[in-house]
Amino acid sequence: MSSDFEGYEQDFAVLTAEITSKIARVPRLPPDEKKQMVANVEKQLEEAKELLEQMDLEVREIPPQSRGMYSNRMRSYKQEMGKLETDFKRSRIAYSDEVRNELLGDDGNSSENQLIKLREERAHLLDNTERLERSSRRLEAGYQIAVETGCAIEPLVKGIIPVLPVVSQKWKFGLHGSEKDWLSGF
Repeated sequence: MSSDFEGYEQDFAVLTAEITSKIARVPRLPPDEKKQMVANVEKQLEEAKELLEQMDLEVREIPPQSRGMYSNRMRSYKQEMGKLETDFKRSRIAYSDEVRNELLGDDGNSSENQLIKLREERAHLLDNTERLERSSRRLEAGYQIAVETGCAIEPLVKGIIPVLPVVSQKWKFGLHGSEKDWLSGF
């Protein structure tokens, strides 16, 4: 059983290495080759998912005392698969941005686009500055409330401190006397 798993592991390693290599090349290829490469990577990602399913089935057949090590490997492979899918999505987005720019005749360096981008960034900075100022005001208000609360509680605490030893002693020895005796300790 574990030899099947190890065979699947080797196949998965080779396949993920190929996928990683192809994902890195996608943004730099000419448009017609990019389409073919994207389709090829999608196919290989499906193959990798199928391999993971086969590996998962193998792990379920392994005796419980040996299963822990293989389960940890499976978690690692699933994380690697998630990373590959994320990287592939990013490379496709980069690919679609390039295609859009080519179709629109936009080289990304036009002065109008730069001006619009600068305005958006300035608006974003102003929004963040306002948000920061609001947060600062809330923090200052919270600090002021804490200071005022401390000032209001201080006399109460000072009044309770002298009574604590008497209450503690009464509590420790119980209320064996009358209510009058208990209250006389105050």
